Amino acid sequence: MKAMILAAGRGERMRPLTDVIPKPLLAVHGTPLLDRLITQLVAAGLGDIVINVAHLGHRIREHLGSGAQLRAHIAYSEEGPASLETGGGIRRALPLLGDGPFLVVNGDIYTDFPFERLPKTLAGLAHLVLVDNPDHHPEGDFGLHEGRIVNTPPRLTFAGIGVYNAALFSDRTDERFPLAPLLRDTARRGLVTGERHDGLWTDVGTPERLAALNEAH
Repeated sequence: MKAMILAAGRGERMRPLTDVIPKPLLAVHGTPLLDRLITQLVAAGLGDIVINVAHLGHRIREHLGSGAQLRAHIAYSEEGPASLETGGGIRRALPLLGDGPFLVVNGDIYTDFPFERLPKTLAGLAHLVLVDNPDHHPEGDFGLHEGRIVNTPPRLTFAGIGVYNAALFSDRTDERFPLAPLLRDTARRGLVTGERHDGLWTDVGTPERLAALNEAH
């Protein structure tokens, strides 16, 4: 199974840090978030990785190159100066992701999730990892009922970790679109499975959360 890391976002809430550094290259105790994720993926047997790039994408290319220094093989999906959002970015990268199910993970999370436990085959079109709602997102995103993702409460937060079938995107023709509405529509049809992760997880979306990580771990 191939993996994709979403790294094309502008990181508006992280400004001014992200005016000069792509958000996935921000560091926790000296290690860029992106390096840590790649190391985790390689350890889980997911070393064939696609990274989408837009804002300051050249900085990511210069930092990682082919990925050999992290024992990975990295291909890049270019999106131009502005990102295609989460759904559009994945759809653009489909030719690089192969024929089978593939993993997608947000490039700005810090987690101890065991990627090796993700399913290699899907009983539907997607499989999502959910976590408890953080203080900054108390309403959550999706419910989880008997291993199925639902759109009803109580809701948990989507961890930015999912396994997808390319057929999930087969009806989309627009270039730029978010992933969440597509997942909600697909969940409504009963085609999304899920699991809950009770371990470490942080959406490193603001300077305050980045600082808290550097102080706590």
